[in-house]
Amino acid sequence: MGEEAQRSALKTRAGGMMAPAPASPAKADNMALCALVGAMFLWSGTFIAMRIALTAFHPVLMIFSRMLISTVFLLPLLGRWIKRTRYSKGDWRIILLLVIAEPCLYFMFEAYALRYTTASQAGIITALLPLLVGVSAFFILKERLGLHAWAGFFLAFAGVIILTLAGEDTADAPNALLGNTLEFFAMLMACVYTLCVRKLTGFPPFFITALQALAGTVFFAVMALVLDARLPDTLPALEPLLALAFLSFSTIMAYGLYNFGIARLGAGPAAAWTNLIPALTLIMGIVLLGESLSFVQSLAIVPILLGVALSQRKS
Repeated sequence: MGEEAQRSALKTRAGGMMAPAPASPAKADNMALCALVGAMFLWSGTFIAMRIALTAFHPVLMIFSRMLISTVFLLPLLGRWIKRTRYSKGDWRIILLLVIAEPCLYFMFEAYALRYTTASQAGIITALLPLLVGVSAFFILKERLGLHAWAGFFLAFAGVIILTLAGEDTADAPNALLGNTLEFFAMLMACVYTLCVRKLTGFPPFFITALQALAGTVFFAVMALVLDARLPDTLPALEPLLALAFLSFSTIMAYGLYNFGIARLGAGPAAAWTNLIPALTLIMGIVLLGESLSFVQSLAIVPILLGVALSQRKS
């Protein structure tokens, strides 16, 4: 037995058990895909929860509360994740750009978007994110995308166009054009965020999530003072409070799962799964909020789902 093999055997015996074998690439991919699906379900639910929470809370105050609760849960674990980080020179610039893009500007745009449009229509706009990330990653990160990926992105985008054109203004969407425009700007910020996460490969996913929560707490505390966002005069009903609790939970879990998926699969493939959000949000909006869905909108879900499947197809 060689010296290296002897040292390895001694380490194994000293630990009292055999060293765990590294996960296979296929298993790692499956873990990443499960994480992304879970993140999409949580994010879809946030559109519904935000609509409910906005019935009792000012938009900025709602986001501040969401960030504060998340920070309280994440900060005690921050020290553990710091030990596992591999900082590179200049990473602070990427981190700064990341937290400015999301949660700060992203949540500002999205919270006000949901004042003017429905959760369903806002969810529809999120299908633009994979296209934005795919194009940006191709030019900025030099990530290669096959023809199946591009075809999937454009197929999903076509479904979004159909959904948007088939939508009608309702009492819940007094200014759908403004609301959808604000949601589009939110997707631009989400694109910047996704590319930044892809560059920060030396940071644990939940460490980035903790930084986002902390930065969001500070930013929205200042914005609450600037905009004079006050607490409700009376104790809110149970539903808005539960919605706020869900938003805090989703901040921790959805971002952690999404960051994990990006680290394993890359920015473009991970962002492709956000195409599930429009369909999931539409279904949740119908079931939980009573929002309407036309026959044409129902048909438009098909190319969105096919686009996700096609963009994830192996070359």
